[in-house]
Amino acid sequence: MNVRRHHISGLALAAVTALGIGTLSACSSDSAAAGNTDKFDVVASFYPMAFLAGQIGGDHVNVSSLTEPGQEPHDLEISAQQRAQLEDSDAALYLKGLQPSVDETVEQSGLKTKIDAATLTKLEDHGDVEHEHEGEHSEEAHSEEEGDALDPHVWLDPVKYAEIAKGVGAAFEKADPDHAADYKKNTDALVKKLDGLNTQFADGLKDTRTKVFFTNHAAFTYLAERYGLTQEAISGVDPDSEPSPARIKELQKEAKADGVTTVFYETLVSDKTAKTLADDAGLKTDVLDPLEGITDRSKGDDYFQVMEANLKALQTALGAK
Repeated sequence: MNVRRHHISGLALAAVTALGIGTLSACSSDSAAAGNTDKFDVVASFYPMAFLAGQIGGDHVNVSSLTEPGQEPHDLEISAQQRAQLEDSDAALYLKGLQPSVDETVEQSGLKTKIDAATLTKLEDHGDVEHEHEGEHSEEAHSEEEGDALDPHVWLDPVKYAEIAKGVGAAFEKADPDHAADYKKNTDALVKKLDGLNTQFADGLKDTRTKVFFTNHAAFTYLAERYGLTQEAISGVDPDSEPSPARIKELQKEAKADGVTTVFYETLVSDKTAKTLADDAGLKTDVLDPLEGITDRSKGDDYFQVMEANLKALQTALGAK
């Protein structure tokens, strides 16, 4: 598909998040889960959006996710039941360009409050990084509609995620003014926590033996740019594809030159590609979670815990001092 397709392999929980509690608990997937409750009903497109809605909305919101556990967000096709769920809700929170079926459904809905996270921060075109090793997939990847080259993985950068949080908070305040003060308070608390996470990453990664890390594919470009790192992706569009012998050889040389120790893969994608390179180059493998969802394989129960686990994994792989 587009730049996004080859990253997106996560799960998102249908969720209701209690005020001040980071974990997301699953709720019913039927339409009653999202609409016609006595709360501010928010339909989120996938986990990073559901997490924001729950953290900001607290006790005043009822949050459900369109992406069920086990689904790849970019492959989601909206059902008639989910369309009805959207129509019965008070707001939709989504990241335009990530899930075309969601985009179309939200745009066609009669919802008054449509919150597009892509408009709340600056998305960048990381196309050169994404498509550098795509080969035969390039034509397909570049034939998508204009704007598809924008990298959607902004939630992996705490600074950009905080910018989105501020925009979501403002939208909630406008849509549900009776609880505006609480939304503002919750947003401020979340942003402060994200600022703290940014400081943790900045401090934790400023003095490392190497600045280069290998990933299955380039899901962490924003994070790498934020903290002065270099992400090197094994393959392009398809995270399950075997890298070419030439690419393996190229990365073997780079690993030696840059002191790379580890090839990262995702919990929700096969580690076969990462292990192919690691075995041939004598490297270790470890998980770097793109946080499209929380599962029992996640190293944490919510966004912050998983991001902190990601930081520890990077520190170990990069030789943080």
